[in-house]
Amino acid sequence: MVSYKSQTWIVVALTVFTRFSQSFAAKKNFVTCGSIVKLLNTDYNVRLHSHDVKYGSGSGQQSVTAIELKEDVNSHWIIKAPTDKYCERGEPIKCDEIIRLEHLTTKKNLHSHYFASPLSGDQEVSAYGNNGFGDTGDHWQLLCSNDVWLRDARVRFRHVDTGAYLGLSGRSFGRPIAGQMEVAGLGSLHRDGTRWTTAEGLYIAPKEKEAEYAHTEL
Repeated sequence: MVSYKSQTWIVVALTVFTRFSQSFAAKKNFVTCGSIVKLLNTDYNVRLHSHDVKYGSGSGQQSVTAIELKEDVNSHWIIKAPTDKYCERGEPIKCDEIIRLEHLTTKKNLHSHYFASPLSGDQEVSAYGNNGFGDTGDHWQLLCSNDVWLRDARVRFRHVDTGAYLGLSGRSFGRPIAGQMEVAGLGSLHRDGTRWTTAEGLYIAPKEKEAEYAHTEL
């Protein structure tokens, strides 16, 4: 028969273990600097995407769209610090922090400016720069409700230079990118299309600095 004192120690041990497990799980759930992710728009169930196709109007820069297909390699984005700043690989991204998102395939940064978007007339969102180098138009403030960015959290991105919110206008392109949806800077965070979460990706774990897959990458 287990004594009352032994039962107390068992309860204490289980409590400590549970808290440690929850803390460890939460740590593994961080979105971190250097991670390569796909961003899923939870309002439209499409992924942020880019490719070497330029806008035929506005800035003429590389277009940014959103697609349903989750296997496309052109939907990968690297999470980086602002221009001329540094974040350590594996360091959790804090809410309200300013980041850049570099397109893995073309090495251009997610960008915005005061050009009108081609379909809706909202604010154009493009991919800009060379080999990851651009300007302050590549800066986005992460808006979330926790202390740090969690993988399953719904977040928003506010463009630092213009105040617009990364979102979808609800309109779709024709040729040569038929069916892909227009990504634009929206004037209000309350509009549909401004909510994002991380989907498939290669996440850099905090402290261990070791890459880990949180989801199966197709």
